[in-house]
Amino acid sequence: MKEEEQSQTQSPASDSRSVTAVDGSTDIAQLSGADRSPAEGENYRRTGRMTLYVRRFMRRRSAVFGVVLLMILLFFAVFGSRLTHWSYEDLDFTQLGVAPDSSHWLGTTGGGSDLYAMIVRGLGRSMSIGFLSSILTTIIAAVFGAGIAFFEGWVEKIGMWVLDMLLVVPSFLLIAMIVRSSAGSSGWLWLAFGLTIFGWVGYARVIRTLTMSLRELDYVKAARFMGVHSFRIILRHLIPNLGSVLIINTVLGVVAAVNSETSLSFLGLGIKAPDTSLGTLLNDGQSVALTAPWVLIFPSLVLIALTFSAQLIGDGLRDAIDPYSRSGGKAE
Repeated sequence: MKEEEQSQTQSPASDSRSVTAVDGSTDIAQLSGADRSPAEGENYRRTGRMTLYVRRFMRRRSAVFGVVLLMILLFFAVFGSRLTHWSYEDLDFTQLGVAPDSSHWLGTTGGGSDLYAMIVRGLGRSMSIGFLSSILTTIIAAVFGAGIAFFEGWVEKIGMWVLDMLLVVPSFLLIAMIVRSSAGSSGWLWLAFGLTIFGWVGYARVIRTLTMSLRELDYVKAARFMGVHSFRIILRHLIPNLGSVLIINTVLGVVAAVNSETSLSFLGLGIKAPDTSLGTLLNDGQSVALTAPWVLIFPSLVLIALTFSAQLIGDGLRDAIDPYSRSGGKAE
């Protein structure tokens, strides 16, 4: 009797539970109404999604090199004109088509324009068109593509019919007509507008396909059941979950917009004088490629550097967001 009473009085104090660890071993943790304190060696720390993306992005050296190169080009486009006393509108009639020297660092064109000042201006115009068109294209494609997929029914049918009709429109000729009808130095705005109007169609089809799987998720159905407005669901729940795809398309869209602008300007259908762009400089340089090769070489190198940097950044973002990419690692 005394032994039974002694065992009963000791049992509440020695309340223990068997906890199986990850490695298969069994530990005895004393639980007395409070959470078990982490054992030695268990030093877990929650890592945010954005922090994880940044770490994965920084592990890829080519992506970091792309960011540095793009920052250099951006600095050159914004502050490059302050490094010389020549303006892109100035003409030096005493030095027509001269090679690079101390007065004109990158030489002059056949009309006497300082090539350095022209490249600074042209780079700024091409980057402005590329970034503006890419951002607006992504916004329109995200809203339209997610919208028609969310509402389904006749809304989706009409939306797909609109996308199919816009795909067969000769956008290249229409953009050229829009830019040619513009007046003054506002041609670059009309060019960015034209590239945006006809550039979002393909992205919208991709976004619509991705949204078809998201609309069947439980949190979307719960929001509908609670009476949340449809546009609020699209803007607050669907589009943010497509953020990774939208970011990558925005970066790579800069390359596509710059290439389109360069092609139009090279053919004489884009930016018009007195304004200039990289495509305009390439158009001027191709006619004097043998007598004054610097007029063609330097704008070509700047264009290659711009598109190459954006491509490297896009690849780095894709690897950073994709959990199965080679840049992945263990978060510390």
